[in-house]
Amino acid sequence: MEEKKIIKLKKEEYTIREYIKKSLGKGKVSKARIVYTPIGEKIIISTNKPGLVIGRGGEKIGELTNALRTKFKLENPHIEIDEIIEFEFDAQIMADEISLGLERFGPLKFKVIAYRTLEKIMKSGALGAEIRLSGKLPGARAKTWRFAQGYLKKTGDTSKVVDRAQSRAQTKPGVVGVKVSILSPHAKLLDKVNIDDKLIERLKMNSIEPKIEDKIKKKTKKKGK
Repeated sequence: MEEKKIIKLKKEEYTIREYIKKSLGKGKVSKARIVYTPIGEKIIISTNKPGLVIGRGGEKIGELTNALRTKFKLENPHIEIDEIIEFEFDAQIMADEISLGLERFGPLKFKVIAYRTLEKIMKSGALGAEIRLSGKLPGARAKTWRFAQGYLKKTGDTSKVVDRAQSRAQTKPGVVGVKVSILSPHAKLLDKVNIDDKLIERLKMNSIEPKIEDKIKKKTKKKGK
């Protein structure tokens, strides 16, 4: 019974998150988290455009709060805005940006849109990024295009620090799938080695020490003879 309740709760949370993204519009919301408190439900919306999400005098927030209360039967929903300052490292915002570009300019401009987005991400200081576009680009047959630059972890525990997201673009030839992966410069890499002056000095000392030991051994051998 507990498992069924958890599954039901997760489904409800997913539908709420999707509703928030659709109601506020594509490209405005990165993530929507639901935190349950004794007072009520706290919905934290991560966005790079807080002004557009809040609206004039908080109109949009008020409308969204009422909709969550009536449609999803939330007792006391409270919406908080989490502003994303470095949005170039947010995979969802970048994926939505590419999707909106394809819908606006058409799928024939997919290379320009992808390369510009990749350049923007890398210029901001990202360690690596990958963009995958799949669909009827540019011909009648579906195809997958990959645009990548820098360093990106694909396997192991450290691959979890890579921010991944996907979006869909509704174009005239058909639906185009967009997948974005970004490795932020702020990500903690456990297997990262920083080569500085101290490390170089250690390596030099390690290479010198065995030679000194070999000389001492040779001298002791000669004395023994």
